[in-house]
Amino acid sequence: MTKRIGLWLALLAIIAACPAVIAKAQSHPGNAGAASPKPPRSATHKNAGAASKAPGDDTQKKNIQEYINLLRADVRQEKSQIMGAVMHLDAGDAAKFWPIYEEYDAELTTVNNLRSENIQDYARNYTKMTDEKAEELITRALSYQKQRSELLGKYFERVKQSLGAITAARFLQIENQLLLIIDLQIASSLPIVGQE
Repeated sequence: MTKRIGLWLALLAIIAACPAVIAKAQSHPGNAGAASPKPPRSATHKNAGAASKAPGDDTQKKNIQEYINLLRADVRQEKSQIMGAVMHLDAGDAAKFWPIYEEYDAELTTVNNLRSENIQDYARNYTKMTDEKAEELITRALSYQKQRSELLGKYFERVKQSLGAITAARFLQIENQLLLIIDLQIASSLPIVGQE
């Protein structure tokens, strides 16, 4: 019980650290002048056809890319550590589980690249959003969610075949909780479309 509480405290520390990571990314020497994850709204927002570029666009792109890079590096490592601690695998089961998890993580990274591209596209178009672009971005976001869900189902079956349904359910439950926390962090850092 104490070990489980410690793991959840570590998970909460990850959540608490994410805003600090964002702030660090925004105050990074290459990102000087960025004070907020919300991109600046300019007069060009009302004129979607305007080709002028807001001065903060490059900084905003760098901030979002830095945020994505930090999520990929730091959270993936933390996620694996939490997964290992909560799974409670003996040596034999661990020898079966980790190769499957590594394959899953590699496929998840490929799927997450779709999300990364979509976030970057959103950042490029936030100040000049059109109905067509909003629909395109949401369609791609829904496709990403579907692919990730299918990936979880695929690896639930693989873990179940190798280690049984209880261990597979534990994997899926832990992974889903971690992904939801990451999703919340990403979603809360992005501005709502169409809002000043």
